[in-house]
Amino acid sequence: MNQKRGRRATTPHHKGGPMAERIAARVTEWVGSSKGMTAAVAVIVIWAAVGPVFGWSDTWQLAINTGTTIVTFLMVFLIQRTQNKDGLAIQLKLNEIVASMQGCSNRLIEVEDLSEDELHVLREHYRRLVEMARDDLDIAASHSIEEAESRHARKAGPRPKAEGPRPKA
Repeated sequence: MNQKRGRRATTPHHKGGPMAERIAARVTEWVGSSKGMTAAVAVIVIWAAVGPVFGWSDTWQLAINTGTTIVTFLMVFLIQRTQNKDGLAIQLKLNEIVASMQGCSNRLIEVEDLSEDELHVLREHYRRLVEMARDDLDIAASHSIEEAESRHARKAGPRPKAEGPRPKA
């Protein structure tokens, strides 16, 4: 274990990554800090204070418009990068939980890679599970769709042939 950070030495950390990743991580940290917000407010205050010096000219307005456009353009990419990285980390953690828990459906591992149609099919499976669970008194009774369907079928028993198909809810 790395005593200084409480992590294993093999655990990747952003400070040891490629230079572009390290820079992006540091900029993200700074921009999201109180110092970053203070700097942004200071720029606006300075810009407003020099307005009378430039006679509130078009050039004075163009300076702030250009600056904010450039910062906004760059921040879109920085925010997207951060969200992608955080999203991936969350997905990996969830995959670990699903993979390690007995009774969990492994089809949920990397579910984010499924097509939209496949996600809708899976969603319908879980809606059926919710419908079956509403009738159970023990909320911890089912662990997977397959278990729930099997148990529900056993509870329902054989259906009389005179009964037609159930209407969809």
